[in-house]
Amino acid sequence: MSYKLIGILILLWFLTGKSYSEEYYLPINSYDRTELSLIHLTNIGTFGEMRKARPGIPAHLHTGIDIKRPSKNYVNEAIFSVGKGMVISVRDDGPYAQIIIEHSYDNMLFWTVYEHIAGIKIEVGDLVDENTIIARFMNKIELNKFGWQFDHFHFEILKVPPKKIKAGKTLPQHHFTTFNLVCYTFEDLRKYYYDPLVFLDDLLN
Repeated sequence: MSYKLIGILILLWFLTGKSYSEEYYLPINSYDRTELSLIHLTNIGTFGEMRKARPGIPAHLHTGIDIKRPSKNYVNEAIFSVGKGMVISVRDDGPYAQIIIEHSYDNMLFWTVYEHIAGIKIEVGDLVDENTIIARFMNKIELNKFGWQFDHFHFEILKVPPKKIKAGKTLPQHHFTTFNLVCYTFEDLRKYYYDPLVFLDDLLN
């Protein structure tokens, strides 16, 4: 299925949907998924924070937010889609597993990205909504294997289409990648990304 066709299908699906504010929720399980204050970030998980250079990766700005596990559930703590959308890319390869979902409202497209996740439950081409569990936080076995620095999930909101890539044999559903390692200035950051907390606040109200 071509990317252009995906965009047309998702737009048609949205035009028959409910209103904007009724369809978007927090991507975590909580007693009120419309209450933004229930999202808690890691100590270095804020949007736009400078990340130090490491081998093979230059210093760059943090392009999303790192959301803490909302409970002590280390078995199946759910991660949800924020709302209606179509899955366009799935990378399932350990600590850098990633899902990208395309959303639309009032002829505007945006893309949500969920990374450092496990237990992926969806596939490319799936239609999801705010009630769809797409993955989960890593469990204790996975954290012991990959490192407890992954006891969160990374969440981004793109304002431009993610970069198309050629899927390989080992990752056949990995069709797109983001700009998370090439935002060196705030101008770069604003070009590609929304601040997730600001954008979610607008979606929820």
